[in-house]
Amino acid sequence: MFKKWFGKQPPKEETIVAPLSGTIVPLEDVPDPVFAQKMMGDGIAIDPTDGDVVAPVDGEIIQLFPTKHAIGLRSEAGVELLIHVGIDTVSMNGEGFTAYVKAGDRVKRGERLLSVDLSLVHDKAKSTITPIIITNGDALESLEKKAEASAAKGETVLFHVKMK
Repeated sequence: MFKKWFGKQPPKEETIVAPLSGTIVPLEDVPDPVFAQKMMGDGIAIDPTDGDVVAPVDGEIIQLFPTKHAIGLRSEAGVELLIHVGIDTVSMNGEGFTAYVKAGDRVKRGERLLSVDLSLVHDKAKSTITPIIITNGDALESLEKKAEASAAKGETVLFHVKMK
């Protein structure tokens, strides 16, 4: 009870910015049915123009896949995000991916998470299109997509989220 009165409460709203620069692609147009049919959650995708991936929110790294092609974050408000770089990139076994963070790290919006050799991904994987998924949609009161035609990493707002 005292924590409720005096403890710091997490924010109830979150603004999520683009983790990559590039062309915004509707999730339904991602060339993988798991993402296109929103089996993992709602979101948006970016066809990147450069290989830098930055934190879309202040929060914590909750998972870095061993192959470094995907990273999970939890924002200060509790929004859980998956950034999945490219389609069928798991088969690259980490080749062309460099991680600058690990699970448990706290990050600030705009902080570099990964770098990706996009030309290698283009040659070895199905697509460079990168889904950004909210994986705990059941914890949201509302999700408003704010996306424009193109995204600037760390700047362009993709979503505004209200937690329950």
